[in-house]
Amino acid sequence: MKFFTAIDRYIARLVFVPMLSVFVLAASLLILDKMLKLFDFVATEGGPISVVFKMLANLLPEYASLAIPLGLMLGILFAFRKLATSSELDVMRAVGLSYTRLLRVPYMFAIGLAALNLVIVSYLQPLSRYYYEELQFELRSGALGASIKVGEFNSLQDRTALRVDSSRDEGRDLRGIFARLQTEGGQVMVISAREGRFFANRESPDTVILRLTDGQIVQDGPDITSPRVLTFASHDLPIDLPKIEEFRQRGDADNEYFLPELLQIGWSDRYSEELRVQSQANFNYRIVEVVMMFLLPLLALALAIPPKRSTSALGVFLSIVMVVAYHKVNQYGQDVASLGRVDPLLALWGPFVLFAALILWMYWRIAYVPGGQPIGALETLFSKIGRVVRKLFERKRLPDEAPPQDEAPAHAA
Repeated sequence: MKFFTAIDRYIARLVFVPMLSVFVLAASLLILDKMLKLFDFVATEGGPISVVFKMLANLLPEYASLAIPLGLMLGILFAFRKLATSSELDVMRAVGLSYTRLLRVPYMFAIGLAALNLVIVSYLQPLSRYYYEELQFELRSGALGASIKVGEFNSLQDRTALRVDSSRDEGRDLRGIFARLQTEGGQVMVISAREGRFFANRESPDTVILRLTDGQIVQDGPDITSPRVLTFASHDLPIDLPKIEEFRQRGDADNEYFLPELLQIGWSDRYSEELRVQSQANFNYRIVEVVMMFLLPLLALALAIPPKRSTSALGVFLSIVMVVAYHKVNQYGQDVASLGRVDPLLALWGPFVLFAALILWMYWRIAYVPGGQPIGALETLFSKIGRVVRKLFERKRLPDEAPPQDEAPAHAA
């Protein structure tokens, strides 16, 4: 007997396409929302645009931990909703296929994606969070080679000021340059040039070369009787890079620890009580988010099947609300547990037990109670509200005026 039947392959196709589509859509929406804030932040700090995409790439694991469960649940829900509305599900049930049997393929997807999500929250998410913070630090400190701010005096060294009228190529190609340099001996050099460009200095990695084109140098100082003026076609100006403070080591926050590290810190007497409580809260938060994925196929099936002779999409709306609300409840539970106000087991596994009991009850209603509908009362309520709203709109609509009737022509006797 084959393990995968034609029905299994058919359900797999129905689940995979919407699941992948929802995952891409959810991740894209989350990224677009963050992208606008990052563009504003990078522009304020005067950094290159390319750093925005590096920071967004480091946010992908964090967004994937929410987009993967959402895509899994909606993929299964849309698949079984299509089967239900097209009466294919009734045929499968009539030939003896139970809901538990039909969930074989969805649970294979759930097991695989739960394992992937466990890897993400255990290793990829802490690393990406650390690299994201490092990019922010380097952007603020200037280690990324931030762009020159146009129209302002930029302090490149303690004794060097630079102003440009315009810039291109992420601040490396400059136009309308004015620079003022002061040496240790008290000499002052004022340089103006039509354009300039930054180049790396292979001989000294601590300096960069600003190559100026078509300009003048005015040199003055205590030992110079009259200012010297020099016109040049090309002049290389070495500029020392500022000393950048090294970024901290990974582990400043509990969300930067790997899962085994949290397990070691949270239950060890070598660390402070505050750090142990935070590690326990973060550890339980990551685990409970992964474990919940094994209940999502049951929730999706319970919400996918509308009442007979109904095409209501209330189940789709409720599924999104329930998953996002549960995710937010877990985040709040982690924050409260990290402060030591509530035990991490109670703050995180308490909502899980309640949510799991609700899902199991909904699945039992749809699978084992004849005619059972877990959201039947809500479906009836929303249908009544819909009828009332339609009647209100029909009453407010102005009646069409009857067209004037032409008088019958008078016939001569």
